[in-house]
Amino acid sequence: MPPASNTATRSVAKSSPGAGLYPRICNSWWTPVKTITTDSPVSKSPPIIVPDWPAPENVVAFTTTRCGGVSGAPYDSFNLALHVGDEAAKVQQNRQILKSHFCLPNEPVWLEQIHGTSVVSLARPAGKPLPADPPRADGAVSAQRGVVCAVMTADCMPLFLSNKAGTRVGVIHAGWRGLANGIIEQGVSALNEPADQVLAWAGPTIGQMHFEIDNEVREQLGGPDQAYAASTRPGKCHADLYQLAAFRLQALGVAQYGHSRHCTFAEAGYFYSYRRDQQGGRMASLIYRR
Repeated sequence: MPPASNTATRSVAKSSPGAGLYPRICNSWWTPVKTITTDSPVSKSPPIIVPDWPAPENVVAFTTTRCGGVSGAPYDSFNLALHVGDEAAKVQQNRQILKSHFCLPNEPVWLEQIHGTSVVSLARPAGKPLPADPPRADGAVSAQRGVVCAVMTADCMPLFLSNKAGTRVGVIHAGWRGLANGIIEQGVSALNEPADQVLAWAGPTIGQMHFEIDNEVREQLGGPDQAYAASTRPGKCHADLYQLAAFRLQALGVAQYGHSRHCTFAEAGYFYSYRRDQQGGRMASLIYRR
């Protein structure tokens, strides 16, 4: 799907300096989100958002966009979720594109996400597949090479985690409920590393301008005043999920945190947004050890 913008080109490659590189993961190159025009051949392959963080080279992490798949509207086109009403055959085709185009070592371990705080530790027994039924959880970690942890989002925050040694990795799905109830704390705890050895990076999330909440929700979220902005409507405010994540990570002692500068709501050409569209697809955020 071309960008929903009158601008001729839009650069979505670099969330901050150094993002959007071309990491070598197999005998082909990835295609991170580059400068894409409506008639660019690049738009025919799935673009991705690559974290700008100091994780070791053996850690592979990225977030997909809505571009480069086969689903029809309103799921166009790279929807990876089976639970949103899209044709199952189209979703499975998109998942095959994901696995083959990005040379994933195994199928991602998809979760049954419930806006909770459970984080599962994944390990593949020698010579055996992982369980077929998706774990009911909102995050996953693994210390095993080739186990692909995954979460799906469409406004909520995907938060990548790794230790500095690159021996343990994970990703969590953090919406406002998860943030309020401690999903970040559970994710860092599940990594089983001292906080000063943890790296964190937040992928594309709904931006503050478009994330209006009730003041009652603000009370549940907590955090510093600078994470909120006034709304023109009484009893409401605008929350910055990136800042709220930073506040919680810093409280845990995680000093190395970065985040995307994308807004899923505003950038309709690249990202699904539940708040904007209600019905639509989901992006995936994946991480694994090579």
